[in-house]
This record gives sequence, structure tokens and C-alpha cells, in this order.
Amino acid sequence: MNLNSITYEVIGAAYDVHKALGPGLLESTYEVCLIHRLTQKGLSVENQKQLPVVFQGIKLNAGYRIDLLVENQVIVEIKSVECIAPVHYAQLLTYLKLSDRKVGLLINFNVPNLKEGIKRMVN
Repeated sequence: MNLNSITYEVIGAAYDVHKALGPGLLESTYEVCLIHRLTQKGLSVENQKQLPVVFQGIKLNAGYRIDLLVENQVIVEIKSVECIAPVHYAQLLTYLKLSDRKVGLLINFNVPNLKEGIKRMVN
């Protein structure tokens, strides 16, 4: 699948989850439900994937974890916060750079209209 197809499917699945659950739940709840919906659609999903930092040519575990990696191509960072802060954008951009991935989605489920909670970022 190409990146646009994957992001389209992820966004559609996020809408399904948000429509069923609404805002106000824990991030972990949205994560497991989104994983379930994406796997129903036939997509491969890795969750809480460890992301090492390369320092002086050595891969080091610094505790970074990608919420979801879909089809080994698209990073999905899930939030359930009152509003997205600049640090959330920086976090996703850092994950894209560290993993050498091109596209990521920042999805905040704690909004009345999910359209307002989805941001697509490109490395």
C-alpha cells in the first residue's frame, strides 16, 4: 500500500473508533480500539514499538515508543488531551526522523469533532 492509502485507512478507522466511543477516555482505550479496527481492515499494526536513538554510531534504548506503526510505514501518535501542544508535534517529528519514516498522524481523540484532532505530518 502507498502512504496515502494507509493514512486514509487509519483516519477512517479513527473516525469509526471516535464515533463509537466519543471523547473523554484514556489514550490506551483509543489505542487498543484503533488497533482492533485496523487489523479488521487487514492492516499490519505494531504497537508500543521501541525506537532506539543512534548516538555515536550505537543504537541506544532511550525509552521512546511509537504508539502505532501501520504497515511498517506510517507512525500514529495517539493523544487524549484538551489541546495539542507544540511538544506533541515535536514528538511525532522526532519519531519520524529517528525511524527514517516519511509520514505520521497525530490523532487527538479528546475533541467533539475528530476532524479537528487529526494532523498529518511529513518528514
